[in-house]
Amino acid sequence: MALKVIGAGFGRTGTMSLKAALEQLGLNPCYHMVECFPKGPKHWDLWTQAVEGNPHWDAIFDGFEATVDFPACTSYRALADFYPDAKVILSVRDPEAWYRSTQETIFSKPWIDWLAKSEAAAYMSGTINRYFDNRMHDRDHLIARFNQHIQEVKATIAPERLLVFEAKQGWEPLCEFLALPVPEGDFPHVNDNEATKAIIQNIMENGFDQVFGF
Repeated sequence: MALKVIGAGFGRTGTMSLKAALEQLGLNPCYHMVECFPKGPKHWDLWTQAVEGNPHWDAIFDGFEATVDFPACTSYRALADFYPDAKVILSVRDPEAWYRSTQETIFSKPWIDWLAKSEAAAYMSGTINRYFDNRMHDRDHLIARFNQHIQEVKATIAPERLLVFEAKQGWEPLCEFLALPVPEGDFPHVNDNEATKAIIQNIMENGFDQVFGF
């Protein structure tokens, strides 16, 4: 099964909402960090190999039709080349709001420090931290990298293959881009800040193996 949609937007840009929307549209399941962590060290090692130049994309995305969020978003270019028929969605939000959200959740200092000593250290460093030059709490640098990434995606992906998307835009632009009918009901808006913080705290307190049952 080849990927049909590649999400190039960073985590904390509405990727959980986008994941829910894509799955509602039939692109199910959609790969996201919440799928990646529970797969465990052998799966994480595939990501380490990928960023070191030895990717096994079909093994990583076995069973998935779409991907959003980290870790895949930082490999959007390689994925777009490997899956030439896939469309690319760049989820965006206000850069300052994005920065604040990261510092409360996925880039919080306790979590980043904990990960650096964990069994996920190489995988997280290769797919995320290095992309930000390991300056995970530097506001000006992160915002500049956020804006640079957006410009790089726009310059790399052909316009007809790319949708720049904010969750607040709702179903219409997404469905038009994917040539799918607009579903009944509201676009899913998943505010997962508290849930994300709770998961992170649980992992730090109990470890990956206890939380996910490796």
